[in-house]
Amino acid sequence: MTAPGLLTALLYGCVLAAAVSSGNAEAAAPWNLQPAASRLAADIHDLHEWVMILVTVIFVGVFGFMFWAVYAHRKSVGHKAAHFHENTTVEIIWTVIPLIILVVIAWPVTKTVIAQKDTSNADITIKVTGYQWKWGYDYIKGEGEGISFISTLSTPRDQIEGRAPKGEHYLLEVDNELVVPIGKKVRVLTTAADVIHSWWVPVFGAKQDAIPGFIRDIWFKADKTGTFRSQCAELCGKDHGFMPVVVRVVSAEDYTKWVAEQKKLAAASADDPNKSYTLDELKARGEKVYAANCVACHQATGKGAPPAFPPLDGSKVVNGPKNDQIALELNGKPGTAMAAFDKQLNDVELAAVITFTRNAWGNKTGEAIQPSEVKALRK
Repeated sequence: MTAPGLLTALLYGCVLAAAVSSGNAEAAAPWNLQPAASRLAADIHDLHEWVMILVTVIFVGVFGFMFWAVYAHRKSVGHKAAHFHENTTVEIIWTVIPLIILVVIAWPVTKTVIAQKDTSNADITIKVTGYQWKWGYDYIKGEGEGISFISTLSTPRDQIEGRAPKGEHYLLEVDNELVVPIGKKVRVLTTAADVIHSWWVPVFGAKQDAIPGFIRDIWFKADKTGTFRSQCAELCGKDHGFMPVVVRVVSAEDYTKWVAEQKKLAAASADDPNKSYTLDELKARGEKVYAANCVACHQATGKGAPPAFPPLDGSKVVNGPKNDQIALELNGKPGTAMAAFDKQLNDVELAAVITFTRNAWGNKTGEAIQPSEVKALRK
């Protein structure tokens, strides 16, 4: 450890020691870990703080002795250097003491790590899928079974682009929050549709990578109600910083109400892929879908950010054969940032956004792409 690192450890350890001794770890320091909202997170916090105290004690002891030895045996007061090469007692001491310290640390750490991995007997199971750059949630076990939605950043583009003051939860707000009940064990299955993401909520002590082609799991049990905010913890591309995780913990009664409301909304707003829509209906719906899913890369003006994100205004693909654009939206384009939207958007949403892009800005095809046409090209 470098000298600046040791000084930082000393100062930070002293702050934490004061917090623990006062019995109020949450007020330790503004740069400390977020206040725990689960027993598991509290255990992780306790380990972190006590290890920092131990590091501080070792730092003070080792460097205190070293500085005393340098000062007390300095040449200016007549001391002469002694010549010796071996001391069996000292060697045994500096081997045994670190071993004991490591065992003392390893015992509670091992218990906590094992507890983190125990996802058995969950009350609720939720599949979390990472997309560039949003999260998909599917409730697959428990009271909310069957509920599915996409959670997308809801911070207005005006704030992001500096045309409006930043809001209270800038870049940490979404259109659809993950809702769970207090006191229930929630198992989270993580995967991804494109690149590696990481689902992370520090107040619950929950963090798990979402890897394409793999299912990994983690769990948490919230012991506080409220809204808890975090972000993707893996560098996953251009808009990595625009991929928040927001979990709202509610009472059991409120969760039951929320589940009922979600199922009613899903039934009422279910899109009919067999219905034919007018051009104006598709353009209006498509503009909203574009704002939620495409504007970050292709911009509100449709000019994109070449070469990574090509313009849609005047694009040969957008103004070319409609089936080519439908296939591109469904399957993406390997080797580029163009993601596949077949799992993210339904037939009506895809038809609407394709229709919008073919009739927005300088594009004037006059074509209305129907959901049935999208459905026919799905693999």
